[in-house]
Amino acid sequence: MMKCTEATQLLSEKMDRPLSNKEKLNLGIHTAMCPACRQFGKHMLSLREISQQYVKQNDAAEKG
Repeated sequence: MMKCTEATQLLSEKMDRPLSNKEKLNLGIHTAMCPACRQFGKHMLSLREISQQYVKQNDAAEKG
């Protein structure tokens, strides 16, 4: 079974690279059973969205 440290590492790496099918399966099983890692994954997605919006706003401000 995957440990939380491995799950959070994969959740972070998922933002930068595609996961293998085995990684996806193991991560999916772990996050289905672990509310803390599931929440961590949601936070990672939120941070990514906020960062992308920040970059878009800065780009627009520099052009404007």
